[in-house]
Amino acid sequence: MPEIAEITRIVHYINKYLAGKGIKNVVAKEDPIVFKDTTSSAFVKAMLGKRVVEAKQQGKYFWIEMDSPPHPVMHFGMTGWITFSKAPEAHYRADMAEEDDNKEEIEWPPRFMKFVFEMEDEGNNVAFTDARRLGRVRLIDVPAEQIRKVSPLKENGPDPVVDGLDEGWFRRVLDTRKKPIKALLLDQGFISGVGNWVGDEILYHARIHPEQYSNTLSDAQQKQLYESTMYVCKTACELLGDSSKFPEDWLFKHRWGKGKKGNVLPNGEKIDFVKVGGRTSAYVKTRQKATGGTAVKGKAGGNDDDSGEEKKTGKKRKAIKEEDDEDERDETPVKKGKRGRKPKIEDGEAKTPAKRGRKKAVKVEGSESEQEEEEESEVEVKKSSRKGKGKVKEEMVVNGKGGADTSTGTGTPSGRRSSRPKK
Repeated sequence: MPEIAEITRIVHYINKYLAGKGIKNVVAKEDPIVFKDTTSSAFVKAMLGKRVVEAKQQGKYFWIEMDSPPHPVMHFGMTGWITFSKAPEAHYRADMAEEDDNKEEIEWPPRFMKFVFEMEDEGNNVAFTDARRLGRVRLIDVPAEQIRKVSPLKENGPDPVVDGLDEGWFRRVLDTRKKPIKALLLDQGFISGVGNWVGDEILYHARIHPEQYSNTLSDAQQKQLYESTMYVCKTACELLGDSSKFPEDWLFKHRWGKGKKGNVLPNGEKIDFVKVGGRTSAYVKTRQKATGGTAVKGKAGGNDDDSGEEKKTGKKRKAIKEEDDEDERDETPVKKGKRGRKPKIEDGEAKTPAKRGRKKAVKVEGSESEQEEEEESEVEVKKSSRKGKGKVKEEMVVNGKGGADTSTGTGTPSGRRSSRPKK
């Protein structure tokens, strides 16, 4: 999932290529899930003819300030991104940038497009894409200076880079919350923008076990955690999320490798994985020892012999066979449903089999839980009544009018599929 650094990258490129320019044409795909509290036709009508002032961010959210309300506020979810026709290098994946060096090979609009802005300068187009439809596009009808004071942004905590973090406030929160520290870092109501890999990187540099309770950290650990949070977030944002430029001593450089020897640091230290707060965390047990209470039953403070393995009824938790981190999931996953069935892929988008009678609770808007629970529960499920029949057609909205159905191969040609990220 794009986190604070990747959003900084997008904001940078929006300001570079769109700021000060007018939108001469808007194309949007009808999608009641991605377009939150609005519709694609309303979005087209609201954006057509507007002029872009600048882009800004708060953690994982970003918005484009227009010359008049409403303003689009966006969140990428797990697989969302913005593609620039004039800047393929804007993608945060190095492998994607290399593939797109030859701009003549880029097909437009890109696959999984949700909306496209065609700017007044010829050939300058941008597209919001989302393979799994977990991103959100909203229209906020308030003056630009009020955007952060309304939902979904008002529920979020401070952005470490944009707002900075007061160390005294930061440490008081740690003292008053009894929560595994990794789970607290992921809470967007505490700090905006920290996702899975950023949280792991912070704890790695702070030498703190991801399962240790936040209120058991010593004064020295609190100070180190604060400094590591600021260091990792600022460094990653200054580098615009370009992982090829991250320092060599970062955990990020070594956590993704898979092989017979598993994930290891250059010195041979093993990288282990443990699920904290429903998310898979990477950590190095030889460096990140629990010095206080943890969320693992039966583990005494300071004894980290079984780090990364929860104990249930006297038995160790089964070893994690696959990295559960959302950053490693394919953009169009194929997951087995009941009785080994695989979800259908209609119009280039994954459709997951529905589960009868089960719904996940949606928590506070704008929080990490909202983006995981709501996103998974809201994914639209469409089934064909008969094999080979019932194919869903998705209509395009062009300048507020219905247009060609690109899913059937007519109208504007779709682009190529994105490859799986290489970490």
